[in-house]
Amino acid sequence: MGIAHVPPRWPEHAAMFSVITPLALGWITGTALQLQQAQLWAGEVYWGLAAVTLMTAYIATRIDVSRFAWIRSASNLLSRASAGAGVQAAVGFALVAALSALMAFAQAGARASHYAQSTLKLELEGRTLQVVGIVANLPQRMEDSARFRFEVESARNSDGALVQLPAQLLLGWYGNRLNGSDDKVQAPPADFRPGDRWQLAVRLKAPHGHINPHGFDYELWLWEQGLQATGYVRNGAKDAPPQWLGGTWAHPVERLRQRVRSAIDARVADRAMAGIVAALLVGDQAAIERADWDVFRATGVAHLMAISGLHITGLAWLAALCVGWLWRRSDVWSPAKPWSLWLPAPIAASACAAIVALAYAVFTGWGVPAQRTVWMLGVVSLLRVYGLRWPLMQVWLTVCAVVLALDPWALMQAGFWLSFVAVAVLFASGSHAPVETTAHSDALNVFDATKEQSLQSDRRGRFLANAWASAQRMLREQWQMSVCLAPLTLLLFHQVSVVGLFANLLAVPWVTLVVTPLCLLGLVLPLAWSVSAEALQWLVWLLKACAGVSWAQWSAPAAPLWAGAAALVGMGVWAMRVPMWLRCFGVALVLPVLSWQTPRPAHGTFELVAADMGQGHAVLVRTATHSLLYDTGPRYSAETDAGQRVLVPLLRAWGERLDRIVISHQDSDQDSDHSGGAPAVMAMQPQADVLTSIALEHPLQALGAMQRCERGQSWVWDGVRFEVLHPSASDYERKLKPNALSCVLRVTAADTSALLAGDIEAAQEQDLLQSGQALQADWLLVPHHGSATSSTQAFLDAVQPSVAIVQAGYRNRFAHPRPDVLRRYSDLGVLVVQTPRCGASTWRSEQPKLVQCERNQRQRYWQHVF
Repeated sequence: MGIAHVPPRWPEHAAMFSVITPLALGWITGTALQLQQAQLWAGEVYWGLAAVTLMTAYIATRIDVSRFAWIRSASNLLSRASAGAGVQAAVGFALVAALSALMAFAQAGARASHYAQSTLKLELEGRTLQVVGIVANLPQRMEDSARFRFEVESARNSDGALVQLPAQLLLGWYGNRLNGSDDKVQAPPADFRPGDRWQLAVRLKAPHGHINPHGFDYELWLWEQGLQATGYVRNGAKDAPPQWLGGTWAHPVERLRQRVRSAIDARVADRAMAGIVAALLVGDQAAIERADWDVFRATGVAHLMAISGLHITGLAWLAALCVGWLWRRSDVWSPAKPWSLWLPAPIAASACAAIVALAYAVFTGWGVPAQRTVWMLGVVSLLRVYGLRWPLMQVWLTVCAVVLALDPWALMQAGFWLSFVAVAVLFASGSHAPVETTAHSDALNVFDATKEQSLQSDRRGRFLANAWASAQRMLREQWQMSVCLAPLTLLLFHQVSVVGLFANLLAVPWVTLVVTPLCLLGLVLPLAWSVSAEALQWLVWLLKACAGVSWAQWSAPAAPLWAGAAALVGMGVWAMRVPMWLRCFGVALVLPVLSWQTPRPAHGTFELVAADMGQGHAVLVRTATHSLLYDTGPRYSAETDAGQRVLVPLLRAWGERLDRIVISHQDSDQDSDHSGGAPAVMAMQPQADVLTSIALEHPLQALGAMQRCERGQSWVWDGVRFEVLHPSASDYERKLKPNALSCVLRVTAADTSALLAGDIEAAQEQDLLQSGQALQADWLLVPHHGSATSSTQAFLDAVQPSVAIVQAGYRNRFAHPRPDVLRRYSDLGVLVVQTPRCGASTWRSEQPKLVQCERNQRQRYWQHVF
């Protein structure tokens, strides 16, 4: 009697591999592809794609291949070619991965398309609106001001008509310090709390950020946070005063976070230490002062000063240890029905660890490292419940896919890559052995390590041996993490901490085992917060000493994508337990990242990069071997400026060594749009000499030696001539406004030239015309951001530019550039490029009619288009 042949089905073809791996890989790939879209498709297209994908998956699992001759023939051919099922398994693997990728692409696109429909209407920008809503997060306090998320309930325009706004807004409420000296300005109250309902007069604008090479994508951050409008509270004498309408039960977690934050402030007198304690306990990273963040980044311990997987794992480990101990002894108080009979102690311990981790992650802000830890613990807990054993890397892939399924745009965060790559390095190196599929550190290993053991006479010896083994393990892991994450850190931040290994060996155990437990203990015993602040003080002192050495950090120019991918592969190979020759090959793959140099202009040519940093000037001039920075952009607040946010990252990413900085003129206290970034840039580039027209008594003069710019100064770099056209020596003797003393610089290479005119006005333009100097330029930095007092017709006729750059802020309060000024440029056929629309612009002297816009180079669907 013959054996009946059962026709194979596609799932049976794929029986040799786990379906989880292709599902996870496909989901990650599909999400990454969707994030590359420059423009979104219609929502119906994504829904249709998802439906087709699901239908295809259903058919693939139900189809009987024996009914279709061409499929049967192809299957037989694959079997003969592979002499087995290897190729068939690969085809099944590819099919599952492709379907998963299509589904991930469709779901991310559908979510984005739905979200994009609730953008702020153009006609509502810049208008005063009366908005009723609820404070939705922990406000960030800055002196007498606050920044917060506002959940809109209703909104009306000035006529009282209802208008539709996005569900959540990011608002600033500024007090006297930022609004001037108007005593009638109402600052946010001291007890400004999440969950409170307010009626506020606000002015809004669409989410708009600065787009620069290798710069932070603020618009992506707003998109991911669900914020489709930003603005500020109108609280002047002529505005309707903000009204508190009462408290609500909304956002109880945020209210609790603020109560804890206020309690820390009341207990810890040192503001800097209080900010660090708050960051460690409630995830309020904005509470850490900028100077301290600089120290933490320089020493490579910034990951410890935010809620990381290490903190959550430690708390979960403690919870698992306590629950496991109690569960195993439940027969003491429940001898009839011990708890371990209906639920094994390891499962109870792991479930408790996952719950505690989830609660703590939500309490501290639900960042990507926290998400990764929670889902890792959750996946492993489920595996324990069902008695499954997965390879560690399969668990890792699954958690990656879960995080991206919940938040596709997390893939664009540096924290996502640092968090998951760090765990992958530990897994690949074997530092976390695959015991019971424990995919995430000692928090789960303890579940089986707490069995009852009789006390032996050599307990002390065992303790010391275990302590020594743990110390060796920590040293090995920290060494692996420091080395393997260095290329990734260079790719993301273009610098790496040289002292990071030593600093982390000090900080990791101290923060994890001493400071963080004290912070948690402060919830029941507030005195512990003061003790934790004392413990932090000496650590910060040591870290400042480490950061103070000249070689504490090493910078490298941003490498291209292919070099970055090769470096990640190389470090993965190096971390694995493979033969030494293969590990050396892995190290070789990192060399392109370490040795990459940003291409420079050829001899006799130059390049201009007009940075996008809002209402201010900052232009980088590059020749074959020299660099000059014209102006340093605005100061945004007492804590940050264009130098720190835009220019320093840009210069670091390109490996620029400035030879000269030109600060065109001095700014007033309220309007620091040309020299605001000077302190940060000069601190980074101490070798650069400074040319300026600012007065000798100006505070910037204390930063270093400066030379006065005067007409007649000139120099040549790499065949490119630089000339100062204004001001003249006599202008300094006259009592002119700062704008009138702007340093005007002309750069010439062969028959191509550029003119950087600062903030000169009509009188200075006339003076230049009468001076007899050559003014013609192919590229012109529009004087005074396009104000009505500049860009006279006679001046434009003399310059005859082909390209004019306007560096101004989006919807700036001066309404720059003025329409009549733009009209004059348009009548002459000049290409006017505005940084709010273009982002950073790049112009090269060998192609004088071509301008490259950074917004066009890296266009994505979440970016503001207007």
